[in-house]
Amino acid sequence: MKKLSCHCGAVQAEINIKGDLEKIIRCNCSICKKKGAIMSIVNNEDFKIIRGLDKLKLYQFHSKIAKHYFCIECGIYTHHNPRINPSLTGFNVGCVDEIDSFKLKNISVADGKNHPLDKKK
Repeated sequence: MKKLSCHCGAVQAEINIKGDLEKIIRCNCSICKKKGAIMSIVNNEDFKIIRGLDKLKLYQFHSKIAKHYFCIECGIYTHHNPRINPSLTGFNVGCVDEIDSFKLKNISVADGKNHPLDKKK
């Protein structure tokens, strides 16, 4: 079990990570490009807010399916539910003190700029 917290500590979560992070990504969509976070992902049942639910602010744009969460006190992005699969929780690896995001290798880039759900039929 890993602990996640925003910068000020108002928001805290527990993440059930089995072994190493399975997928480490950056995304080039409009919001991820600007926030610059390195993320990983777990099933929703493996991510639990344990403090500060009232300190989270939801931000949605474009299709309004994805849910992006930020601390209202310090502004740090903590996690999101992606529109490609809302049953997953993406989380900001930088918010997990036990993980040194500067030492991570094999960070893949998700092409959110050309999101598959945006392709015209």
